Amino acid sequence: MPETTKLQEKIDDLECRLAFQEQTIEELNDALSQQQLLINLMQDQMKYVVGKVKNMDTSNLADPSEETPPPHY
Repeated sequence: MPETTKLQEKIDDLECRLAFQEQTIEELNDALSQQQLLINLMQDQMKYVVGKVKNMDTSNLADPSEETPPPHY
């Protein structure tokens, strides 16, 4: 096999690998972007829930000193 044919095959192989790597990088980038959007949404939801819990009216909760003990005591 002539040397130029071997070199051309190596170049073709490298070009093929590069194309697959570019596709993989693009797919990983898309997945990362989607995950970041989801993380941002979850952070906003968590802030909302934390705000709701902090602003919860404690008067709706039972006072432990006013509770009667359970029957097994």
